[in-house]
Amino acid sequence: MTDKVTWVQALPELWTALLETVYMVSVSFVIAFVAGVVLGVLLHVTERRGLRPNGTVNQVLGTVVNIVRSMPFIVLLILLLGLTRLIVGTAIGPTAAIVPLSIAGIPFFARVVENALAEVPRGRIEAAAAMGASDMQIIRKVLLPEAASGVIAGSTLTLVMLVGSSAMAGVIGGGGLGDLALVYGYQRFNNQVLIACVVVLIILVQGIQMIGDGWLRARAHKR
Repeated sequence: MTDKVTWVQALPELWTALLETVYMVSVSFVIAFVAGVVLGVLLHVTERRGLRPNGTVNQVLGTVVNIVRSMPFIVLLILLLGLTRLIVGTAIGPTAAIVPLSIAGIPFFARVVENALAEVPRGRIEAAAAMGASDMQIIRKVLLPEAASGVIAGSTLTLVMLVGSSAMAGVIGGGGLGDLALVYGYQRFNNQVLIACVVVLIILVQGIQMIGDGWLRARAHKR
């Protein structure tokens, strides 16, 4: 693609960049969701009023989560270049970007899960315990189902956060819409391509938010 192309002429590149962004965000979200649920549950059950209070474990996990969350994503990208190269064999491209995106998403989603679990009425947990339910049964059959609405809302937030972070991955050649916007929209002063990338990102985020909100409304309607 030359520097003088219009946004219409750039549509094939935009489509490829969109697919790369969807790939990065989807895979990193799945990883962040699975690991975030586990970490969020651990944070909840080890807190002072949790099922298995353990101040040391809770403090260590909370500190690690806070450290990762406090880092700007662009700094995290650079810090993890070595680890990314070790895991996927390269630090460039959409697959490489999945590593920092996942590591940024896990602590974010873990806090979402922890907060959602904290909203579950203690009476339901105590009732399940009184009926002889084990800790695992309480987590699987009481805590997670009752916190599902909060987890769904948090999933939408996490997906939107990952879309924004994936755009930043373009700074180190991570591919996707951020990379396209940076290379052709910013470095080559092609405002048409830059604006087209921004518009596609806005549409993508709006779509995610609408699906998440619709899922929550459908769930509330069933209940």
